[in-house]
Amino acid sequence: MNALLLHEYIERISRLFDSEIRWVGAEHNLQPIQLNALHFLNRSNRYSNTVQGVTEYLGLTKGTVSQTLATLESKGFIKKNADKKDGRVVHLNVTRAGQKLLEKTMPSPAAQRACAGMQEKEQTQLIENLKQFLTAMQKINGMNAFGICKTCRYNQKITENKFFCGLTQENLNPKDTELLCREHIPL
Repeated sequence: MNALLLHEYIERISRLFDSEIRWVGAEHNLQPIQLNALHFLNRSNRYSNTVQGVTEYLGLTKGTVSQTLATLESKGFIKKNADKKDGRVVHLNVTRAGQKLLEKTMPSPAAQRACAGMQEKEQTQLIENLKQFLTAMQKINGMNAFGICKTCRYNQKITENKFFCGLTQENLNPKDTELLCREHIPL
């Protein structure tokens, strides 16, 4: 019974988010999926800001994601850049115009107002509970965690401003450690 209620609440919240995103996106002739992809790219690191990263994160087909990204690129919200080490890899970077759009849309105004009506302790507990639920769902579905780099078992702090990824064997800066990574393995 609890699983059914949880499903219904999360589904309804998702629909409310989609409705608000649809309304905000219409001003720029964007669909919710396009804004969701833009939001993901703005929060993703260099291992995740690729077509494959977006595809895995959103759980969509590569064709749908390609169309979504083509629209974002044509409107000037993202820019493609070849990887410096591997020219076959293309990184998708959010432009200043894309960042300005996200500043207006994420988090949604309704979500901001709903959070403002909750005490900080309640917000913290809700976030922790949803994080645990998300982690369980990702494990059950065999999906990548896409967690924040600094919470990954591969993240190694060398100094206050220097970090190292034990998986990729690459140096990371403080900004890198705040971004989503598709290779994330929780501590």
